[in-house]
Amino acid sequence: MQFKYPEILWALLLLLIPIIIHLFQLRRFKKTPFTNVKLLKKVVSESRKSSTIKKWLILFTRLGLLAGLVLAFAQPFSANDLALQPKENVFYLDNSFSMQAVSENGTLLQNTVQDFLKNIPEEQIFTLFTNDDVFENVEIKDIQNSLLELSASTTQLTLEEIILRGKTYHSSDASTQKNLIIISDFQDRMGSLSNSTDKDTSIYLIKPGGEELQNASIDTIYLGKMNQETIELVANISSSSIMETIPVSLYNENKLIAKTSAKFDKNNNAQVNFSIPANQSINGKLVISDTGLAYDNEFYFNIGEKDRIKVLSIGSVDNSYLKRLYNGDEFVYSNFNLNQLNYGIIESQNLIILNELESIPTALATALTSFTTEGGSLAIIPSTNININSYNSFTSRYANVTYLENVNQEVNISQVAFRHPIFQNVFEKNVSNFQYPKVSSYYTVSSTAPSALLLQNQAPFLIGTNNTYFFSASLTSENSTFKNSPLIVPTFYNMAVISLKLPQLYAILGAGEEIDIPVVLPKDNTLKVSKGDKEFIPQQRLLPKKVSLSFEENPTSHGIYSISSNDKFLRNISFNYDRKESVLNYLDISQIEGVSLQESVSDFFEERQKASMVNEFWKWFAILALLFVLIETLLQRFFK
Repeated sequence: MQFKYPEILWALLLLLIPIIIHLFQLRRFKKTPFTNVKLLKKVVSESRKSSTIKKWLILFTRLGLLAGLVLAFAQPFSANDLALQPKENVFYLDNSFSMQAVSENGTLLQNTVQDFLKNIPEEQIFTLFTNDDVFENVEIKDIQNSLLELSASTTQLTLEEIILRGKTYHSSDASTQKNLIIISDFQDRMGSLSNSTDKDTSIYLIKPGGEELQNASIDTIYLGKMNQETIELVANISSSSIMETIPVSLYNENKLIAKTSAKFDKNNNAQVNFSIPANQSINGKLVISDTGLAYDNEFYFNIGEKDRIKVLSIGSVDNSYLKRLYNGDEFVYSNFNLNQLNYGIIESQNLIILNELESIPTALATALTSFTTEGGSLAIIPSTNININSYNSFTSRYANVTYLENVNQEVNISQVAFRHPIFQNVFEKNVSNFQYPKVSSYYTVSSTAPSALLLQNQAPFLIGTNNTYFFSASLTSENSTFKNSPLIVPTFYNMAVISLKLPQLYAILGAGEEIDIPVVLPKDNTLKVSKGDKEFIPQQRLLPKKVSLSFEENPTSHGIYSISSNDKFLRNISFNYDRKESVLNYLDISQIEGVSLQESVSDFFEERQKASMVNEFWKWFAILALLFVLIETLLQRFFK
């Protein structure tokens, strides 16, 4: 037995007072002469004996009364060591989209929040964090409304990140019991737990129960065949389980313009096609309806009038392949010989290609330096016989690109840097068995810039960084077969596309989308992005002929947003949630070592309550003291 206030036990010394009073008669008696007392001797003898017994009984009751009161105020109890140890509870509540699974009583997240509010002790101090919020050292009454209004998050922490972040909210006090409670549905994408064993922190995994989910998702859309009158819009839809068909609706803003059914194949995938008018701006939305997750039932896109990318090539050699590459409606292509070039048009271009010049004049180098500084893109294709000093005096300004010697050796172009910005999203997988183009001669190049294409001997063929690109060999038919290779299309096409990052059909929230708006803004003016009554200013870089926008933290919800300057509409941009959470694969948390598993939030708190249970005995000692008072009263009243 332990005492909450053991210092009060010193009051037991007060028990000496009634003992002293009863053992030493403090009252003095006088002898009074009396006549014949012979007849009273027997009565006196019997009275003295009964009086002595009564005194001892009263002594014991008073000792019991006093001892009971002292022990009651000392508050005795019994408990294990863990129950007495101070606790620091840190909760992680997963508010990702997968927790929006619908059940009869609401979503999985709503049910979990209700269970948490119902079972957590009202006066318990704790810390709770989600994927995007933190409530540190609070009581449940402080954050009750915030939890009830908790919205879905576009981000998802991994298990490793959750544990590392959870530990930062624990104190360094070694005497406290530290608990990290992770409440989630534990999708596969949360990753594995490489080292869950921690001497200082006890980790609990709670996977709230829910019904088996059947979910359909609009995964992606793209433009297919097109002609002068119509454009084909293709949508890919997937399902987590076997489905036959599902209705798909296409809206332009709030107007329904088409409706069809998606029929799933044996792999639970479906594809639907819509024919939409060409040369017409569309603020589109595809909608499906299912009983699973709600966030992936809508897909936003917009088709508007695109700004055309201006490409200028400078040189007198054959440029027919560039004309074919930049012949589409999205480009404005022009070519000038060096002696006919009007330097005034340089600043209005987006991509400039130096097409096999033998040297780079100083005036041109100065104009191109200003052009690239202001955000323009530059590609340099050397001739077979260049003035190396003239080239290097200009190219060395960009990642120390230096042309060295000319090597007359036939070698294949055999390696593609698939992660280079030029070739990102070009190949579905790393390809190694295509027909390699080759060169008959090339220049060795020294640079700190990454290579996009490599020769078979590991020498760079194309170097690119910060919107500047350098070939190491001439592309004439006599020197190279690169112009006849499939690689030439994505190479030059993406150089132009990167030079002016126009909004695509849609963007993914949280993916760090970057776009360029070809508009000239006055100094200190900014572009604003809005949807309805919500408005924000994105990160932006003001350049002479365009404004480069970056979307990192904002926006946070999907939809079609408008970009404006001084309330003047410029263009729309569409954002959609990432579809990773639509894949309903879950971790087997029973295989994770070093953690404790719970089936529900209520089970966790019930177990914690039992482990922290303290048996208090002060009430029993208070009752015992009252019992001694009653006994003494009875002794005084009835014992003669």
